[in-house]
Amino acid sequence: MQRLSEEMQTLLNLGVTRLAAVEEGKMSNTADQVIRCKAAVAWEAGKPLVIEEVEVAPPQKMEVRVKILYTSLCHTDVYFWEAKGQNPVFPRILGHEAGGIVESVGEGVTDLAPGDHVLPVFTGECKECAHCKSEESNMCDLLRINPDRGVMIHDQKSRFSINGKPIFHFVGTSTFSEYTVVHVGCLAKIDPLAPLDKVCVLSCGISTGFGATVNVAKPTKGSTVAVFGLGAVGLAAAEGAKVSGASRVIGVDLNSNRYEQAKKFGVTEFVNPKDYNKPVIAEMTNGGVDRSVECTGSTEAVISAFECVHDVSKKFGVTEFVNPKDYNKPVQEVIAEMTNGGVDRSVECTGSTEAMISAFECVHDVCFVGIYLLIGVWDSIGVLKEGWGVAVLVGVPHKDAVFRTHPVNFLNERTLKGTMFGNYKPRSDIPSVVEKYMNKKLELEKFITHQVPFSEINKAFDYLLKEESIRCIIKMEE
Repeated sequence: MQRLSEEMQTLLNLGVTRLAAVEEGKMSNTADQVIRCKAAVAWEAGKPLVIEEVEVAPPQKMEVRVKILYTSLCHTDVYFWEAKGQNPVFPRILGHEAGGIVESVGEGVTDLAPGDHVLPVFTGECKECAHCKSEESNMCDLLRINPDRGVMIHDQKSRFSINGKPIFHFVGTSTFSEYTVVHVGCLAKIDPLAPLDKVCVLSCGISTGFGATVNVAKPTKGSTVAVFGLGAVGLAAAEGAKVSGASRVIGVDLNSNRYEQAKKFGVTEFVNPKDYNKPVIAEMTNGGVDRSVECTGSTEAVISAFECVHDVSKKFGVTEFVNPKDYNKPVQEVIAEMTNGGVDRSVECTGSTEAMISAFECVHDVCFVGIYLLIGVWDSIGVLKEGWGVAVLVGVPHKDAVFRTHPVNFLNERTLKGTMFGNYKPRSDIPSVVEKYMNKKLELEKFITHQVPFSEINKAFDYLLKEESIRCIIKMEE
């Protein structure tokens, strides 16, 4: 009887949710009409967003119009709003991390209906291309992220306008609007009982960092992981390391104030590169970590993440190593000391090239039992031990950034990987990530530090720029 009661309550909740969605979205009478609503428009780079009344056209072929209930601010929004490292596209409606309800669907849409709860995602899944059909990739040929494209792919036109003037889209989502139009392949249908003010953060940053660790770095139980950059993505990467059973999670960040906060996400040790005039991770780990995850976007961070993976070859006869960049003992060496040679995995989450280099160079590499010489050409005598260090790059770098490291770092069997959205396929995988939260296997509340009404959206930018927030939820209805 108790089980039956629970099922009846679930059905009742579902019915109430659907009825509320129909009423709130006015789905019965707006499906084929232009909707006028409020949107936060970025008119110029770096200038405060302006709440405007915009017209949102009906969805066209394979498109869906969504009523956004909650959205959050990601550093990627700030990055393209500042337009310092990417092409400026203005005026546009930013926003890509959100939760909402389907208001209407366009021609050809069969797997979504008005009232469905969805998370818009900046990268899509058409389910037809080679990448979508492959288990090895989530990089859809049709719907791969393109921040320079400010229009819908169906007809190369915008669905937003103000007095007839087109307003550009952002990465196919534009969630800083009460209504938005999204390609059906960029929408994950989720459990209607999942609280949208919590799970909205899964449509970008948290999934990106968590997936970078569990899906790409894949640390084993008892391994050592270095995470470069302790913003929301990096903290999610640390959470993934904790869930995977890592025994040591070394956080690397230029802001020492983040350490106490990072402990909640599984970070056991902290390194601020400004405190050292040498690489530190290899020293911390007795040769390097097993996995590193780079979440900054900096090429220097990529190299550090790579070179801090296990490097114990010096114990077996290495006489000299030549690195083309002189960092005056960068952070990767300190991490190697901390970990007896390097970490097992590293994750770089900042977008900084310096962090990328460190993340790459702090993971474990191969070792030779014998003599190992590097003088442009190398020779060895003895037994080759397999390298296992893996560095994962997550952070978005400047469009002109260049990553440089010595080729021997690859010959030594370090592995460097990149990932987009944590290797999750939006439509196929994100519903199960939401279920992890619903089943209490993934915490989201600790990522959410602030909430503001839509009318005060610029406060969310202030919180993030001052490094006061992890995630700030923006409530669309006041």
